[in-house]
Amino acid sequence: MLYLFLPLLAPALLLAVAFRARRSLGRRPDALPRLAEYAGLGAFAVSVMSAVLLMMTGPGSSPLLGLFGVGLSVRLDVVSVVMLCLVSFIGWIVLRYSATYMDGEARQGAFTGWMAATLAAVLLLVMSGNLVQLVLAWTATSLCLHQLLLFYRDRTTARRAARKKALVARASELSLAVAALLLIMAYGTSDIATILAIAAPDLLTGAAAVLIALAAVLASAQFPTHGWLTEVMEAPTPVSALLHAGVINAGGFLLIRFADVMLAAPAVMAVLVMLGGFTALFGGLVMLTQPAVKTSLAWSTIAQMAFMIMQCGLALFPLALLHIVAHSLYKAHAFLSAGEAVANVAAIRRPGPVAVPSGRNVMQAFGIGIVIYALVGAVFGFDGKSVQAIALGVILIFGVAYILAQGLADAAPGALTRRTVIYAAATSVSYFLLQLAALKLTAGTLPATPAPGPLEWALILLALVSFGAVAVAQATFPLWAMHPAAAGLRVHLSNGLYANAIFDRLLDGWSKRTTA
Repeated sequence: MLYLFLPLLAPALLLAVAFRARRSLGRRPDALPRLAEYAGLGAFAVSVMSAVLLMMTGPGSSPLLGLFGVGLSVRLDVVSVVMLCLVSFIGWIVLRYSATYMDGEARQGAFTGWMAATLAAVLLLVMSGNLVQLVLAWTATSLCLHQLLLFYRDRTTARRAARKKALVARASELSLAVAALLLIMAYGTSDIATILAIAAPDLLTGAAAVLIALAAVLASAQFPTHGWLTEVMEAPTPVSALLHAGVINAGGFLLIRFADVMLAAPAVMAVLVMLGGFTALFGGLVMLTQPAVKTSLAWSTIAQMAFMIMQCGLALFPLALLHIVAHSLYKAHAFLSAGEAVANVAAIRRPGPVAVPSGRNVMQAFGIGIVIYALVGAVFGFDGKSVQAIALGVILIFGVAYILAQGLADAAPGALTRRTVIYAAATSVSYFLLQLAALKLTAGTLPATPAPGPLEWALILLALVSFGAVAVAQATFPLWAMHPAAAGLRVHLSNGLYANAIFDRLLDGWSKRTTA
């Protein structure tokens, strides 16, 4: 299995740049930014070659250095290869962007070095074949990111946000470390492939699942510890792009990687559905009230990560992996082009009239959206689809129905109506096609979604009702926006319902407490 050495070249290239940066920490560090860009491109090329080798030889896991399964090892399968390609591609783009964006900064060399080190740590994390390497890479990712968040150390807001992130990260690392210890005690090995193959419900496995879920929730900025993600805006834009499009996905990757362990704890899965669903609705509503572009994108990330957590709770692990890829590519582009988007909007001096849908239009939109989804599903076939996946598609159609409502408004031109109907049909087709592709690619790597029991049915119905109600409220917002209660609700939502303020007060009270 010599081919398993190949993926290690990706983090090795980036680590070489990180060590090279130690000699050029200041402004315009010679050829370092260009070397970092080439290292990112090389890491991406290595990841693509690893994917090709996986298709030719099949999945594998092998220790490359260490004793008794502890040390440096690589697990090469669909999950790790997808994450390797995703992280290395985004890393290459961000490093290329940083070369221009950070030009002239006093600590440009140090920034480039820490950026390369962070990417290397994430790559080592997603390819980890044993628990010890996984925990060490998880910790290294947080520590390297901390240095990037503190790039402007003289800014009080940057130090405060980095401190909060560090405290949440330490809790996440401790949870993951204890979970790893419990799994080693339960199965007598640190090899991840072996553990996943024989995972079964018992006390130690259940406790490990609880701690893995806690580590993932903390790393994914879920309610009520989400505040740090909305406050790290003082970091340079490339850091925000890397964080929101790459590092934040570590929590989702953790749940997907240990899918077999999580399935052994149904109660933990149920909690993930409830917490993820609530945070997704909460984050999405707060996002709509934010005046700043980057803050709005941060709340969007919270909501998207929550939706992915909910997918994992519903045992839709292939779709959660697909969600990570789609969100990462979108969010990297959104952050790197945020300045241009603001300029384009500011250039519009006189926007056209806005079509306001009536209550009847909204009901028509939801009805048409469901019909389109049912027709497309009938063509592709609902047979073989899990109830959870079908319900998830309905939730996505709720979002499409909001767009349909704008096209069905009485003041909307006919071309807009036709276009929105086409978009709705294309979205439904895309969902089924991408779902089929994700299931086919991950077959044999990720476990199949089990049939829902009474608890799962209740959670599915609750999710459908909750997301449907919020979608209707959003679509009809122009009709009740002038009500005094709406103005008050907007103020409360813009402040995140003060959950972060309460968390800050509790955190300050704990961290500043002195003993006699």
